[in-house]
Amino acid sequence: MKPFIVVIGSSNTDMVIKAGRLPAPGETVLGGTFMMNAGGKGANQAVAAARLGGNVVFIAKTGEDIFGKQAIELFKQEGIDPGYIIPDAENPSGVALITVDANGENCIVVASGANAALKPADLQKAKHIIENAALILIQLEIPFETVEYVVNLAAEKSVKVMLNPAPAYLLPDELLRKISIITPNETEAGLLSGIKVINRQSAEAAARLLAAKGVETVIITMGAEGALLLHDGVCHFFEAPVCNAIDTTAAGDVFNGALAVALFNGKGILEAVPFAVRAASISVCRMGAQSSAPYLDELNAF
Repeated sequence: MKPFIVVIGSSNTDMVIKAGRLPAPGETVLGGTFMMNAGGKGANQAVAAARLGGNVVFIAKTGEDIFGKQAIELFKQEGIDPGYIIPDAENPSGVALITVDANGENCIVVASGANAALKPADLQKAKHIIENAALILIQLEIPFETVEYVVNLAAEKSVKVMLNPAPAYLLPDELLRKISIITPNETEAGLLSGIKVINRQSAEAAARLLAAKGVETVIITMGAEGALLLHDGVCHFFEAPVCNAIDTTAAGDVFNGALAVALFNGKGILEAVPFAVRAASISVCRMGAQSSAPYLDELNAF
């Protein structure tokens, strides 16, 4: 087996306020607890994978500011080599402003900063890493041209790509044909398929349409309900454990990181998806993004 998971994506600092409810447009809501946490979909997924025992290489771009420096120190603490995190002297590090309500639902606005400057030319130093990955995990908080470059390079070298299509973005069929695993949530699956996903039946219809576009394996995450898997033409549904959700901010990222680790460690897809569902279920019981990702011993005991 090739020796590492390559995660390519964003690194942000999350500024989080817990409030009783999310504000309506033009409304000010007095909140409670304020936290500043490490975040960004790419970084969240890299940390989640590393905590669960994955050998992770993370490729990203950060500003040469206090947020970027803090992020690099945190990656070191998580056992992630920061050697492929590119410093950007022209742009600030990414920042996300997050409001979380009493039910754990969230509202997020992201200022991409250096993440939006991660271009294909920046990946030349890491080209050999990408070409020799066991699995590539990528999202859509970086420029689409960079996503296309990575997917095309991986296809040339027969490296499997797992795409978490978030934030929601309409993707061309040519790209989808080169994706091994796609992991949209209900909203993202609806945009990609044109089918509004409101239950298991509509999720299956959306998954089958994506499979018809050439994606090998489709997994639609459905929050507290669990996840739907379409693989080899057969649909499976994995229910999520019942838990008291307090913050869903990085649940999808923990799911993706855990799924990548399970596959990296040789689990079949029918074992890997429930493993990822359990990891995500633990994360929603905690505040924060990367800070909510469980360690392997916690997951085994869950």
